[in-house]
Amino acid sequence: MSANVRRWLFWGVIGALVAGGLIYAFRPIAIPVDMVRVAGGPLAVTVDEEAATRIRDIYTLSAPVTGVARRIEADVGDIVSANETILAEIEPVDPTFLDVRTTAEREAALKATEAARMLARAEVAEAEAELEFAERELARAEELFRSGHVSERRRDDARRAFKARAAALDTSKATLMRQQFEVERARAALASPLESRARKRDCECVPVTAPVSGKILQVLHESEGVVSAGTPLIEIGDPKNLEVVADYLSADAVKITAGQRVIIDEWGGERPLEGRVRRIEPFGFMKVSALGIEEQRVNVIIDITDPDDRWIRLAHGYRVETRVVLAEKANVLQVPLTALFRRGEAWAVFVEREGRAALQPVTLGLKNGLVAEIVSGLTEGDRVIRYPSSRVEDGARIVDQGFGFE
Repeated sequence: MSANVRRWLFWGVIGALVAGGLIYAFRPIAIPVDMVRVAGGPLAVTVDEEAATRIRDIYTLSAPVTGVARRIEADVGDIVSANETILAEIEPVDPTFLDVRTTAEREAALKATEAARMLARAEVAEAEAELEFAERELARAEELFRSGHVSERRRDDARRAFKARAAALDTSKATLMRQQFEVERARAALASPLESRARKRDCECVPVTAPVSGKILQVLHESEGVVSAGTPLIEIGDPKNLEVVADYLSADAVKITAGQRVIIDEWGGERPLEGRVRRIEPFGFMKVSALGIEEQRVNVIIDITDPDDRWIRLAHGYRVETRVVLAEKANVLQVPLTALFRRGEAWAVFVEREGRAALQPVTLGLKNGLVAEIVSGLTEGDRVIRYPSSRVEDGARIVDQGFGFE
């Protein structure tokens, strides 16, 4: 082989290698993407919010009178019966300590009443003597009248005098009794707290009974102490009479109507609970979120429709998650919202066709925060790109990374 031929072969091989390298370097590279398969399934459109359970009717047992409430021995969770279970007892308050001036005044008043009592006793003794004399005078007049030595008028005067002396004795005894009570009242005004404590063993306390049957939820005033009339002592309720209250954003609350189905989740059980919206309260209130944003909220009241034995562990004030179902379908084609994007005024997705991305317009139906219903444009089993990037175009080569959810 001549030198020219060898030279041409050498440079020809070099040129072929360079050309092959350039072709390989600038060939179209498949774009790695995540794929998801279009499938049918149930779809529900919900508005979600944290909520708390509460007993529908809570009864607060209050002190009916002002006094000293004895220590409440009942515990939270105890079962009580209406008008039978005595939960608290209230006894009179102790008298206050007296200052020097008040003590002197009341001691003087006591001595005055004791003196008046002595005077009343003397009057009773005098009245008894007068009655005894009148009785004897009456006996003499009766005897003399029978023997004819005195007139009938003289006998009648003796009788009148006897009755007047008897009435005077009764008056004196009543006055003595009244003075005795005055002495006792004056002594009571001097009573000290120590004397009152000593007499409390025989005191009849005011019993406070349970107004309804149920369980004790809270003991608000456990220790012994002075309470005013109306002071809350105990809260009572029926744990089976449970409801859920959720404060929804006002923009979401207007979408909710009474009777809608509610899914109650994150309550601690294995499966979600079923509920129904009973009432949407007709007024809103301001609430500051954890991010410091002022929001208008509306309370939505939900009844639990599952049997009691499923949620018997729930009680007042427990946290749950609620999802009010606005619309739902049993079996529809659906794709993740992350696969959808706008193409003009319509929605579209990228479908995998023989290893290439194909732009496919779609018509949507229901959609929630995760998936959307496909009314037209796709069929079950199609594979769509889950997170289409700006590199993906119609006709671009693609390869599945294997991170999608089939």
